[in-house]
Amino acid sequence: MSQPSLVLVITAGVLAATGVTLLLERSLTRILLGVILLGNGVNLLILAGGRAGGAPLVGSGPTGRMSDALPQAMVLTAVVITFGLTAFLLAVAYRDWYLSGDDEVQDDLEDRQIVRLAERNEVSTADLGGEGPNNDPEQVDPEPALRRLRRRGGKR
Repeated sequence: MSQPSLVLVITAGVLAATGVTLLLERSLTRILLGVILLGNGVNLLILAGGRAGGAPLVGSGPTGRMSDALPQAMVLTAVVITFGLTAFLLAVAYRDWYLSGDDEVQDDLEDRQIVRLAERNEVSTADLGGEGPNNDPEQVDPEPALRRLRRRGGKR
């Protein structure tokens, strides 16, 4: 039984690491490339984990020398899923570029407010939805967070 070569494992690792790095970018094109690279890296790693050998056809040779068909089937399924996700992300990126002229993901108002409050070490109690705290099902009770801040000596 042969072991996967070091070059194959390093290539899978580099593809996965590059894919994760690109997924953390703000450009939809780079996110799309990150999904593709991460998918290919994981597929390569799955294939490297399978047993190498002859074709997995019954009667074509001794069963101990046949390759494992499960990793091949998993990779084939993953390729189809990655292709579908890539087509969807490509359509989203094109639509965003067509409407706004660029493909950068923008922060929404809540993200900007959370960043400002985090810089000041405060807890958000504002209701940006406009329904009021009693009618808004998404409104979180700020009291537990305020109690934690008071215990740590934070100011309100």
